[in-house]
Amino acid sequence: MSKDQFLLATKNAKKRQELKRILQPFDLITRVEEEIGLELDDVEETGLTFEDNALLKARAACAQSGLPSIADDSGLEVDALGGAPGVFSARFAGQHGKDDLNNQKLLEELAGLPNEKRTARFVCAACCVYPDGRERLVGATCEGKIAFEQKGSGGFGYDSLFLPDEIEGPISNKPTMAQLDDLEKDKISHRGKALRLLAQKIGEKL
Repeated sequence: MSKDQFLLATKNAKKRQELKRILQPFDLITRVEEEIGLELDDVEETGLTFEDNALLKARAACAQSGLPSIADDSGLEVDALGGAPGVFSARFAGQHGKDDLNNQKLLEELAGLPNEKRTARFVCAACCVYPDGRERLVGATCEGKIAFEQKGSGGFGYDSLFLPDEIEGPISNKPTMAQLDDLEKDKISHRGKALRLLAQKIGEKL
């Protein structure tokens, strides 16, 4: 595995913690902006896809820092909403990163829908951009359903409403992503799957 330092191109504290935790078993040296004495520029996420936005963030961080940079763009696709909120997941309710407002809006949009029509998936695109122009891009999903109320205090985003299919059991007793411990979540989550794929690509001969 490469011993290069990799910059995590995000200012989101909870996402940083999750990225570091998932990548730690791969013996990657990961850094955040404060650790290298840098304040990353804000990147406008203008891409039409998760892949577009992940690359925008990683390319900008790599250009600014001169380090290989890892970024992801993730979100929720709800079938009953035609795939929304999608790339607008973090600003579904109109303000960026307001989890409570986003979750409240999602519940309102799905009000009255039965369980079988509440299918959804978390999507993650993750990439690594190198100073020499090399780029590695992967993607992964986690299928599930949207609960009728928020449960759990772990995670972030829509975790407290997402019932992952990979956790077996009757829907009435199934935990949300926010009720899983870190190990359980990372094993099945979209971000866990994508980052493991990315780490493998980073470790391959390029």
